[in-house]
Parts: sequence; structure tokens; C-alpha cells
Amino acid sequence: MSLEPVISIQNLNFYYGQGVLKKQILFDINLEINAGEIVIMTGPSGSGKTTLLTLIGSLRSLQEGSMKILGQELLGATKTKMVEIRRNIGYIFQAHNLLGSLTAKQNVQMPLELHSQFSYHEASLRAEAILSEVGLGERVNYYPDNLSGGQKQRVAIARALVSHPKLVLADEPTAALDSKSGRDVVNLMQTLAKEQGCTILMVTHDNRILDIADRIVHMEDGYLAKDAALALIPAH
Repeated sequence: MSLEPVISIQNLNFYYGQGVLKKQILFDINLEINAGEIVIMTGPSGSGKTTLLTLIGSLRSLQEGSMKILGQELLGATKTKMVEIRRNIGYIFQAHNLLGSLTAKQNVQMPLELHSQFSYHEASLRAEAILSEVGLGERVNYYPDNLSGGQKQRVAIARALVSHPKLVLADEPTAALDSKSGRDVVNLMQTLAKEQGCTILMVTHDNRILDIADRIVHMEDGYLAKDAALALIPAH
């Protein structure tokens, strides 16, 4: 197994706007995350967590510093290169972002259609298998409108993990869920990620799920504070 970190960030700065409106959002970010780690990023709203996550996810272009994702440098990366990197990343958002006109199975199959190595039949079988793993085997042909919030988020997890990405980025995946559904969803992410050996970076305000992390990093005013020690987390 490669010893190279899945995420390696050095001296990263990021700005919004230009000229007199230019405002620095991220300041001198340095972070390494290794294969198989589950890392939670905490911090108040507006501290730069989502901006950093979108940069790591190759959804925005890097401006200053170095960021290697799965060994690929993102500074100066072409659009084509960025798309290539995104294919190895699973995304889970606060809003499940399912397409209402597609069934659960069709939503989960979509990422596999980006990977030419899967035939339609194989993609269909994989989608059904992972929906069973997330407890929705009976609902593969349901449309999102007929699923509960927790079930929709399970479909989103299945979609993020169906292609066995090496990295999963989750932005507030439990924010819209009650505490039981939220706990079920993160337990599921943890189990599937450990089985697949993938790395998870999750942004959350939900203190009830911090215990699934191997490590917690905290952002404040665009700066990445020191890693928080897990021992400081109050017991449930």
C-alpha cells in the first residue's frame, strides 16, 4: 500500500473577489490525511470549512500553495485533470441532491456510468447490492419523494460509495436528520468506508457523531487550528 497521504496540503491560501473586493478566506492551510482515516472538520459557520472541502474535491481551482489529492497536484491542474481526480472521489452533501425523476437505483448507478469499465448490467447489479447494504434492498425502485429523509441520505451514501472511491467528502451529512437517523447514517458511512478502505473527510456541526473520527481538525476564521485530541470529546 502506498505510504503517500491521500490528502496533502501545504501553505494553501484562497481568496474570493478581485481588486478592492478581494477578500482572503483561507490562510496558510497545512493538512495531511492518510489512507483509511476518518477525519472530522469542525468550526463555526463562515470559518472556511466548505470552501476548503470544495478545493479538496477538485470543484474549485487552487490559487496559492500546494494540494495533492491521491498523489495528483491540483495547483495549475487543467479542467480535464480536475474531472479525472473527481472520478476517484465520492461526495455526500447536506441536501441529498438526488434526482427526483430517477429511482433510488438509477440515482446510485449514475456515477458508474462515468466509469467505462462497467457495463450497464454490472452497474445495475452493483447499485442493487450497495442499496441492500445500506438497508434499502426493498426500495431500489422507489423515487426520492417516496423515501424518508434518512432513506434519501442512505441513497446518497450508496451513490457516493458505489464506485469504491479512495476518498469520500461529506458536507454536513446529518444536518437535516433527527439524531437516530443521523447516527445510523454516520455508522453506515464508517462501516462501508472501513470495508472499502477509503478515507473520509467530513464537515459537521453535529457533536453527537464526533466519536466516529480517528482525528478532529478545527477551523476558525480561515485558519486550521491544531488537531483536537479525541480525549477532549465528552462521552455519550
